[in-house]
Amino acid sequence: MNRAFWVLALAGEVMLAPAFAASAAPAVPPAAAVLTLMERVADWQLANIPADRPRDGWVQAAGYTGMMALSGISRNPRYDQAMMKMGADNQWKPAGRVYHADDHCVIQTYLELNTRHPDPKMLAPAIERFDAILATPTPTGREFTAPDRLINWWWCDALFMGPPAWIGLWRATGKQAYLDFAVQHWWETSDFLYDKEEHLYFRDATYFTKREANGKKIFWSRGNGWVFAGLARVLQALPDNHPARARFEQQFREMAAKIVSVQAEDGFWRSSLLDPAEYPAKEASGTGFFCYGLLWGLNHGLLDRATYLPSALKGWTALTTCVQPDGKLIHIQPIGADPKKFDENSTEPYGVGSFLLAGSELYLLRQR
Repeated sequence: MNRAFWVLALAGEVMLAPAFAASAAPAVPPAAAVLTLMERVADWQLANIPADRPRDGWVQAAGYTGMMALSGISRNPRYDQAMMKMGADNQWKPAGRVYHADDHCVIQTYLELNTRHPDPKMLAPAIERFDAILATPTPTGREFTAPDRLINWWWCDALFMGPPAWIGLWRATGKQAYLDFAVQHWWETSDFLYDKEEHLYFRDATYFTKREANGKKIFWSRGNGWVFAGLARVLQALPDNHPARARFEQQFREMAAKIVSVQAEDGFWRSSLLDPAEYPAKEASGTGFFCYGLLWGLNHGLLDRATYLPSALKGWTALTTCVQPDGKLIHIQPIGADPKKFDENSTEPYGVGSFLLAGSELYLLRQR
């Protein structure tokens, strides 16, 4: 593969203004080249599984979502096999915190694997966990308080971690309560954290009154990436005739329009969406999730191609500059809750997951 094909040539300094439409978008790359790059990144990650990240925890589980997307388009069985081994090693259990959405993320991969290799034991621990939550839905003292009530998903990242697992288990079992729980709690969280003027999510309630150096509200790139990718995954599983579908689609389109308006000229989204100058470094995880969501929306007819494809392609081209020759994906902001400055060589499985999710949708775009 010609590496130069992937690198976006930049003249002079990085432009941070949301002026991506002013220059020509890259061409849609060949599907085979996309797949080759995805496999290189995935192979590095599988060979470098971080020992300090629990195999059932959200850091790795978000990476598994990308591995599953890759395994759906690659002819090589090693990605599916790696995920099957992971599930068996975990005994198909979610992570330990009963109510915490982060510890439900791995269930998404168990559910996908069960559709390929049906076996009731893959679903039994998830059913046990979610049934326990339904029986006692709101434990005292574990959530922030919204006016007059508690909510289970009090931080925006939870909308990627939890709802797709709940809706997926509904699809696997037919139990309506799982679907109802996901929809109800999505909109409780949205009512709590979604800024209806900016069409972005606060990370949590502690950011309502905080401001960036330029006086703007703090909207964290990866936090909103979690939500935007979560919207795509919820919409993919939600029935076409569900009463809430139009509302989900409306929020997806609102966020998409805002997201492309704050993309930098070089294709990245900076850690702080409304104060990119304060955090000028490349950031791959938020960029990956935004790129994934935009491409998913294009593939499913929710976004206009002329308006959104240039942004998605520039995002992908930017992401490819983060891939090292050995496949390591860098420029990933470490674990956190808000915009930060960080070492450019930083990598994490969740960033790899976002890259693979984006690549899978770009591969499918080329196939259409």
